[in-house]
Amino acid sequence: MTMANESIIKLFEGKKVRVVWDEKQEKYYFAVQDIVQVLTDSADIKQYVKRLRSRDKELDSVWGTICTPHQFVSTDGKRHAVNCSDLQGIFRIIQSIPSKKAEPVKQWLAQLGEQRIDQMIDPELTFQMAVEDYRRQGYSDKWINERMRSIEMRKELTDEWHRAGIHEQKDFAILTNVLTQAWSGMTTGEYKRHKGLTKENLRDNMTNIELALNTLAEVTATELSRERNPKGMTQTRKTAKEGGDVARSARADIESRLGHSVISSAKASDYIRPVEEATAQELPLDDTEKEDK
Repeated sequence: MTMANESIIKLFEGKKVRVVWDEKQEKYYFAVQDIVQVLTDSADIKQYVKRLRSRDKELDSVWGTICTPHQFVSTDGKRHAVNCSDLQGIFRIIQSIPSKKAEPVKQWLAQLGEQRIDQMIDPELTFQMAVEDYRRQGYSDKWINERMRSIEMRKELTDEWHRAGIHEQKDFAILTNVLTQAWSGMTTGEYKRHKGLTKENLRDNMTNIELALNTLAEVTATELSRERNPKGMTQTRKTAKEGGDVARSARADIESRLGHSVISSAKASDYIRPVEEATAQELPLDDTEKEDK
């Protein structure tokens, strides 16, 4: 089975659940180990799953049928195979796990499926839901507007990279690092470490001015690509760097006027407090977790 490359991360009570949407079958597939982690809080998910299958022979006999490996891309740009299952399969697995969270998780999973169908009918709902999620996390309307705009700009840039013949996830990661390093002086990984981040999304932890500079870099790279029509990695890498260089010049001008660096070590949790508890929210894929080895 081939799944469309639309992978995301959902949160249930603060815990990450990797999800992929199969456009052909029009349904979600969920990372099994993430669902098990939500239900059990086990320190060793692999061993828990082994014991689970050993206890439930019927489940073990259909495991290969209800579980399908899917390649998720980690922050290092590498792909890692993770067992995934659709709602029906996940419900069967939940049935074998004694947990007080079983019913809330089932309801949450069902709601996700319903929301996705609604979004397919009216794509604007996707943006509306994202805005509400950010508000619940405590972000200001000004920041949210910048973030939503940056998401749109990022999509236009990746579309240009696709048009230039860039299709491998590792190449997208390389180009992003080139652009980010050009304007900030750090690769994406270095920038995240500077902020004390691990799996969190870097853009969700940028200040207004950092986000604006990153967006400027991406918009410039997009326009340069449209103008020059690059082909392949070498030419595309050049436009990515030039886009970052433009934002670097803007950053230098801003810093000369402010008298200090605009690159902040603060992350969102340092200065933002949630407005209310959110049962589920959607985050970009570039912070997916690696498969436990």
